[in-house]
Amino acid sequence: QVQLVESGGGLVQAGGSLRLSCAASGRYAMGWFRQAPGKEREFVAAISWSGGSTSYANSVKGRFTISRDNAKNTVYLQMNSLKPEDTAVYYCAANVGYGLKTTLSLYDYWGQGTQVTVSS
Repeated sequence: QVQLVESGGGLVQAGGSLRLSCAASGRYAMGWFRQAPGKEREFVAAISWSGGSTSYANSVKGRFTISRDNAKNTVYLQMNSLKPEDTAVYYCAANVGYGLKTTLSLYDYWGQGTQVTVSS
């Protein structure tokens, strides 16, 4: 059974930074998604199994960076220049393949989510 444990969420002022972590029980292609109240879950960023390829939603490009430490089976999401519209529950997800996956339905396993709140 794949386990994903997110951490690092919290409350931050607009313009601030947070780093989310997702510890996995193995090595997988990974993604971050978010869901704001009343909205559908949406893609944020993804990284391939090797870490050599990444992809970002247009709304976070240039502000967020996804990375991974394969020795620790951990994926990170560094979030800079945060905006109130980034407020959401952030979920990490794992896909048992190797390539990038940007579509929610292609992910096999999900973490429990971590709340990120950006105040104006």
